[in-house]
Amino acid sequence: MKKPILFILDDDMQVLRAVVRDLRNQYGKDYRIVSTASAKEALGSLTDLKNKNEAIALFLSDQRMPEMLGVDFLQQAKEIFPEAKRVLLTAYSDTEAAIKAINDVQLDYYLMKPWDPPEEKLYPVLTDLLDEWQSNHIPDFQGIRIVGFQFSPRSHQIKDFLSGNLIPYQWLDFESNTGRDLVVLNQIEAKDLPAVFFEDGSFLLNPDIREVGEKTGMRSKASKPMYDVTIIGAGPSGLAAAVYGGSEGLATAIIEKRAPGGQAGTSSRIENYLGFPNGLSGSDLSRRALSQATRFGVEFLSPLEVISISVKDHYKIIELADGSTLNTKSVIITTGVDYRTLEAIDVERFTGAGIYYGAATTEAHACRSKDVYVVGGGNSAGQAAMYLANFAREVHLVIRKEDLNATMSKYLIDQIGATKNIILRPRTVIKQVFGGDRLEEVELENIATGEKEKAQAAALFIFIGARPVTDWITLDIIKDEKGFIETGRELLKYESFKKAWKLTREPYLLETCSPGIFVAGDVRSGAMNRVASAVGEGAMAIKFVHQYLAEN
Repeated sequence: MKKPILFILDDDMQVLRAVVRDLRNQYGKDYRIVSTASAKEALGSLTDLKNKNEAIALFLSDQRMPEMLGVDFLQQAKEIFPEAKRVLLTAYSDTEAAIKAINDVQLDYYLMKPWDPPEEKLYPVLTDLLDEWQSNHIPDFQGIRIVGFQFSPRSHQIKDFLSGNLIPYQWLDFESNTGRDLVVLNQIEAKDLPAVFFEDGSFLLNPDIREVGEKTGMRSKASKPMYDVTIIGAGPSGLAAAVYGGSEGLATAIIEKRAPGGQAGTSSRIENYLGFPNGLSGSDLSRRALSQATRFGVEFLSPLEVISISVKDHYKIIELADGSTLNTKSVIITTGVDYRTLEAIDVERFTGAGIYYGAATTEAHACRSKDVYVVGGGNSAGQAAMYLANFAREVHLVIRKEDLNATMSKYLIDQIGATKNIILRPRTVIKQVFGGDRLEEVELENIATGEKEKAQAAALFIFIGARPVTDWITLDIIKDEKGFIETGRELLKYESFKKAWKLTREPYLLETCSPGIFVAGDVRSGAMNRVASAVGEGAMAIKFVHQYLAEN
């Protein structure tokens, strides 16, 4: 925790040094002493201190200064740090001005020069003021702050990115006092929001997630000219492959375009994963796995998007969205699946402004004491409903089927049934959504009866379907009719494979029709769609990478 600041201003350097000496001797253990002889310099530094989220406990300013009277400085300082105590340092002849300042700037005290001995004439006064300040002071959040509009798609994107990467942040709505103060202080226009403020006092206006990632120290440039294996996607299977690749001495890189964990990373509670009887969150699982991988020397490149793979001789060239390339001997594709778009009128209009794909943990606090809707009958939807029930007044779980038995784990069904503010809406679909600049209502239709109803909705969270993330692949890799990548012996049924495969051996179990390119996890055709199986496939893929590298 940063120490609060005692801010000292006096144009007489001899006096300034004496004040700083006395304050440091008495208060240096608990406070930082910041001093300057220039009123203009002092005012200029206050904006920077505010942007850094520093706390100023007390201003001590001389009255008679050539650039500005002390009363005028304290008046302007009060606008930026209104909670700080204000003390004027005066000569006997300025007593009248000091008394007047008590009303003009709500001056807390004025001190006469000289103040010797400080034990009698300085410390008792300042200690009382600082004790009063401490009794009312609530330490500010130390970290990244985001100022924006709650229902702004870009604000949601940045919050979701930081949350997914386990980077603490504080959300400040533009309508809040603190948010508006930061915007006014830095002369930011509303059209340029969201603004992301960092601990060093700098800020970015309406940034994309790559800019935010670079500012928070994430790596987006490969350090090696060649890797043994590069993993595309940092879900459970990708992270498992990274851990095993790194631990077994392979030069390993893992590329992720958003945040580690994939769909599993957004789960508020996974309770059926081996070895965790009390369950754990998807973000916690991702954090543990990423820490383990980096400990073994794996390079984690994020946020970075792969747009294509090409093959030259036995080497694979990965082209990235920033125009750079990465060279690797083998590739494991673990891009997983994404939620399908909800087919309802005007859904796109409110995406990121009340309608979210996943992201229940990111936006739950904005749903406090309101009614929200969750669409989907799988475990992800059930976990989201349980989490949202801690905040929302009512959580409506909308499913097409008669019940959850065929699509959701029994433990989740039991938990949902025992949660009073979760309302199951079976055989129901959402047909249309309504609102102004944000979602306000949904229209529900009962599939069995055709009956329709409108209902107020603060948010709509979508967890439907499993669309493989394979659209980016330009290489001629065989996929099934749904877009999942075929591997191993399943490739033998394709005539195009028989013509293109030139090796004497059959493809390995997790190998695609392109030698040295492997697939693991939910993006693979025939995968089991469970965290444990994805982790197992990621580990297994490294075994086949070793075999492939040994023969090339």
